[in-house]
This record gives sequence, structure tokens and C-alpha cells, in this order.
Amino acid sequence: MGLIKRTVGIVVALGWASAVVVYAQPTGGPYKDIKEIPDSAIGRRVSELLDVVNSGNPDRAREYVTSTFAPAFRDAFPMAKHVGVFGNFHERSRGFEFAGLRQYDPPRPDTEVVIVVRNKLTESWQAFVVEVESTAPHRIASLSLNPARPPSYLSKPEGTLTDEQVVTELGRLVDRVCDGDAFSGAVLLAKNGRPIFQKACGSAGKSFNAPNKLDTKFNLGSMNKMLTAVAVAQLVERGKLSFDDPIGKYLSEDWLAREYSQKITVGQLLSHTSGLGSYFNEKFMNASRELYRTVDDYKPMVAVDKPKFEPGTDWSYSNTGFLLAGAVIEKITGQNYFDFIRENIYKPAGMTNSDSYDMDEPVPNLAIGYWREPGEDGKTRWKSNVLKHVVRGGPAGGGFSTVEDLLKFDAALRSEKLLTAKITEVLWTPKPGSAEYGYGFGLDGETGRRRVGHSGGFPGISAFFEMYLDDGYTVVVLSNYSDAATLVAEKLSELLARTK
Repeated sequence: MGLIKRTVGIVVALGWASAVVVYAQPTGGPYKDIKEIPDSAIGRRVSELLDVVNSGNPDRAREYVTSTFAPAFRDAFPMAKHVGVFGNFHERSRGFEFAGLRQYDPPRPDTEVVIVVRNKLTESWQAFVVEVESTAPHRIASLSLNPARPPSYLSKPEGTLTDEQVVTELGRLVDRVCDGDAFSGAVLLAKNGRPIFQKACGSAGKSFNAPNKLDTKFNLGSMNKMLTAVAVAQLVERGKLSFDDPIGKYLSEDWLAREYSQKITVGQLLSHTSGLGSYFNEKFMNASRELYRTVDDYKPMVAVDKPKFEPGTDWSYSNTGFLLAGAVIEKITGQNYFDFIRENIYKPAGMTNSDSYDMDEPVPNLAIGYWREPGEDGKTRWKSNVLKHVVRGGPAGGGFSTVEDLLKFDAALRSEKLLTAKITEVLWTPKPGSAEYGYGFGLDGETGRRRVGHSGGFPGISAFFEMYLDDGYTVVVLSNYSDAATLVAEKLSELLARTK
């Protein structure tokens, strides 16, 4: 799935961090897979890695990191973080079956090893991409786990699937990940606006064993960027601004230095081509969340930013860009961002269970986010994200919705309740700098089946939304476990690829 392929897919591009965006079925040209592990140094390294991951043993992971990781990689993160990622690999798979060593045409660098595996829990194809040092002893310099295409020696997928068969396979998968406590959340698959599969499982609040339901409100992470883009497009339709306007036309220097605001356009904010970074920086992480509720509250975090490339010449995911888009909305409308979204998107779409809620106020039927963290004794413990995340989400992400409300959002976009078809198409058209992102929407047209949507991730947050524009499918997966939505979304993409 091409919803922002510039971040590696499933979880961790061992920067060992939660993914901001969900997975992408990688392309990469022709390839072939060697079915046997070779009797060589590379083969031994492959066997060692899979043995450690499949063991689920934190002591073995710790020993492996110490002995095989390059010092720069090993020391870049606390050992507990490394061990936690290995634990995450195991918890999200229950182990991997070796499927082959992948070779590409043209060849990749000799320092890269791609190990294709089958996830035992989801039965999906994935790949460990291992970068090693160029000189002996060839220690591991980076490691990531990504979605993968099926092994080359397999025949094509076993025929076309009907919708009924997709639902059956999806139900089996959701049952497995729910029963194994690898997934907590809600899943919805619709065809032409009608749900054909819906299920919720797990706990919305572990302190009180409150169950997740289909109308449970889950944090969307970065999926709110779609709403911000739609809101800006509404103002464009009303003649209030242009995507080509420099943001300095609307925002004063206390938001961004004039030398930058006169170069960056509104459209570049929405397409991640402004060159700006993220206000979720060290200063924010070390500050009280109480300080940040409104769009204006983030002004001191943003005002010091500057583009890392000439605006419009490259692509780099930017939370700051979308926050500034929210500031533009407020300046033009005279309303706060939250009221504008509520009145112009949630209300006309009928999204009655969606908003950016204040997390220190009681909100009925709202899920708290959780992630697993290894303790000093190596045992995994659940941690809540209530002290880690924002008090209130905003233009770049952090609002809440339900699988049912997001289906209504899909319907409102398709039926022109929010925007005309002409300007909606502008949002869904690739922009200079990225063929995989429009304005606030990730794009995928490589498979010949046009899809748009977004995803979101943070500790305790994992969300995925995808619209199949030509086939009528809608996929919504929301979870209050880190990275868990990809367990379902990745496999569902494989299944839907086999429908007609």
C-alpha cells in the first residue's frame, strides 16, 4: 500500500521508533529469492537473527545486540529500546518462517541483506532488511522489518477472491491477532458504503477492563492531516485563499521568519514539500503537556524552525507544516481550528463521535493507548500513553474518531458533501516532489487500483484509513496498541489485491 512509502512500513526502521505512517507494499523491480540459507557468513548471520527474534527471549536479544550491532547503531539507543523492538517483532508475529534471501535486478549494495519471511501470526510476507558494515567483522549497521512481495519461486496468488472469501480470511486473521492480544481495536471493511465486515476486540481501558466497541473513539494520530487538507480546500473553493499563496500573506513573523514564510506556499504545507520539520521535538517532549492545547500554544515551538531545503524542491514529512495550515485556517476564518472542523467536516458528514478532545476531561467510550515496554528484569509491561501524548490533538494529528465515523467521512468525500469532485481530485493528485502524496492524502496508483488515505502512529496509537476509488472498498483499522493496525491492514491489502 502506497500511503506514504517514504517511511518503512510495518513498524521500525530501526531508528527503533513507532511508525508515523502505515505500510507500503514495496516495489523495487525484478527480483528472485534463494530458498536455502547458504553455508556462509551471511547465512550464519541470517540464522542467528531469526533464532533470536523467534525465541522471544530478552536476554538473547540483549546479547545479540551487544555482540553483533555496530557501535554507532548499538549506542544510538538505550539497550532497553533495542530489546523492546526485538520483543515487538516476536509479539507481532509469534515467530517468522524463513522464505528466502532476496536478490534484485539491478543488484542492491553488497552490504544489504534482504531476508524474506512469513509472519506466523498474520500469514503475510515480510522482509528483514539488514545493513552491515563494509569491512570485517561486518556488524549490523541498521535493521528494519518491512512488508514484502511473495517469494519469486511461488506461483501467482491462488486465484481471484470473492468478497465473501475476503471477509472469511479477514475474520480468521482478526480472530488470531485478537486472541493473541497482538491487536486491540476495531476493524471495518465496506463495499460501496456498506459494511461487509466489522469487529472490535480488546480493551479500551485496562484499568477497568472496558471493552472496545465499534463506536469506541480511537486516536487517529496523523490521520487528522486529511481533515486539515479538506478544510483548506473548502476555503479555496470559497475564494478565501489559493494553494499557491505564500503563508506570509496570512501568518506574521511570530509564526515563522519572513524570509521563509514568503517562500513557502499553503500547498507546500499540505504536500510535505515546505522543508519544515516537526514541533514534536526534544523541547516539547520535556515540557508539560498542559502548555499545549490551542494552535497558538505551539507558536514558540514553530517560530524557530527553518526549511532544510528550498521549498518545493524535495519531500520531507512535516508535522509543523500541517500545524501552520491550521494557523492559516484560523487567520482566514476568525474561528479556532477545532470549531471550524466540527462545523464544516464533522457536522455535514454526520461524524457524531469525532473530535479533538481534551484528554484531561471525561470523554465517554474513548480508548486509552498502550504499548509494551521491557522492564529491567526483561519482562514486558504495559504502559499507558496518557502522559506521553498531547492533551489535545490538532491540525497535524491526535484527534479521535471511530471506524463508523470514518466510513461516513469516506461517503461524504465520494458524494461531494464536503468538496466538489473537481477540488477533491486536486487533493488526490500527486504533487511535485512525491508521486505518493497529494494534499493531506497518501496516494497509491501503482497496482492499477487507485487508493487514497492516510495512517497514523505513536506509542499506543495505530490507525489506518484507505479508500479504493475505483473498486468501492473502504478499509478502516483503528487500534490502541502501538503499530497493531498494520497487522490487519497489511494482510487485508494482500487479500483485496486478489479481488476483481
